[in-house]
Amino acid sequence: MANKGLQILGFVLALVGVIGLIIGTILPQWKMSAYVGDNIITAVAMYEGLWMSCAFQSTGQIQCKVYDSILQLNSALQATRALMIVSIIVTLAGLGVAVMGMKCTTCGGDDKVRKSRIAMAGGIIILVGALCSIVACSWYAHDIIQAFYNPFTPVNTKYEFGSAIFIAWAGAFLAVVGGGMLAASCPRDKSTPKYPISRPPSSKEYV
Repeated sequence: MANKGLQILGFVLALVGVIGLIIGTILPQWKMSAYVGDNIITAVAMYEGLWMSCAFQSTGQIQCKVYDSILQLNSALQATRALMIVSIIVTLAGLGVAVMGMKCTTCGGDDKVRKSRIAMAGGIIILVGALCSIVACSWYAHDIIQAFYNPFTPVNTKYEFGSAIFIAWAGAFLAVVGGGMLAASCPRDKSTPKYPISRPPSSKEYV
């Protein structure tokens, strides 16, 4: 029962994690305009995401523009987009594999050891997908930090972390925990003690 509960908890955490990855990938608030220097008071807040940039005005109006060309984007943004998409696809595939190996499901056969190994494989796949998202978020965050502390970057074009990157980080963390629980659910084969085979005494022993 404990192994079954561990699998269910790991699956739920990984599912919530991949939902967080999807939401974080879609949202445009990966980085927001930093209020430093003479840019402390402004009527427009600029946000940039993986797919579009948005301007939030103090009147409540929002204007967003999708990036026109992929070739115009910097390498960090292109790599982050690719890694996040790969992360979501791999994590969803891992969840599908884990479902077949969970003890609370009927698919995957009746062999408990085999089902547990399938669940362990699903957990490992989830861990790989979560690792891709962690690399993507860290790469993007490093690019923001580099541009912020670059003395040649104009003050009005400096950005800091937005809410979407924290959502993606949280989703990746939950996917890592859930995938680890599924990967740790494989039981060890219990070795059966071997006893010497007893043979009936032959008739010569009574002679």
